[in-house]
Amino acid sequence: MAKHDHDHKILRYRRNQRFVHALLASSFILLLLTGMVLLWGPLSFLAVGGNSRWLHRVGAIAFMLVPVAYLLADREGAKELLRETFRYDRDDISWFKHMYRYAMGHAAEMPPQGRLNAGQKLHHGAVIVISLSIVLSGLAMWFIKPTLGATGLAWTAVIHDLSMLALTLLLVGHLYFTYVYKAMSSMTTGYVDEDEARLEHSKWVEEIEHAEEEPQIEKEEQPAPQT
Repeated sequence: MAKHDHDHKILRYRRNQRFVHALLASSFILLLLTGMVLLWGPLSFLAVGGNSRWLHRVGAIAFMLVPVAYLLADREGAKELLRETFRYDRDDISWFKHMYRYAMGHAAEMPPQGRLNAGQKLHHGAVIVISLSIVLSGLAMWFIKPTLGATGLAWTAVIHDLSMLALTLLLVGHLYFTYVYKAMSSMTTGYVDEDEARLEHSKWVEEIEHAEEEPQIEKEEQPAPQT
């Protein structure tokens, strides 16, 4: 559970969660760069010797290890992320109706949100589905390429490349919102400003405060020891 600290900050991402995020980001960037070498003519000279193909497979292995690393490093955090990503309520639906305001950097007066706002839920869900498409199509080209035939190989490559394009666009959007809402520090330190968290994720902050009050309430309700 996230907790307040003495500087009016709230812990949003634990250390292991930040590690998994770094693994995902670095492996995807490696896949993207080495994939461009294989596909884009002006960079094809970098593929000489097969080093880029080897690095692409290293990136693929690291990318596939992300969910495994998450489960090993923070099992409860992984479960929490999945639950929150695919669970929507009325406030989320209302948030989508006003998402243009959020996209312009106006979080005030948006419908109350939990730890993930509706846009983040949609983003995370899309990343999970698209990543699965990348992995399956990539494994097919890696291990069963001869059995696919010319047509099957062509379609598999198209699916793989379009999936990478879609994930790249999601990355661009992610970087945009990170800049607009000055969210980089949450991944470097794990903490977010309490006032900003209350503005963008008021239901989450209320849950934290309620959880922090419960032990004190239970302590007060305990009968005093008899003498």
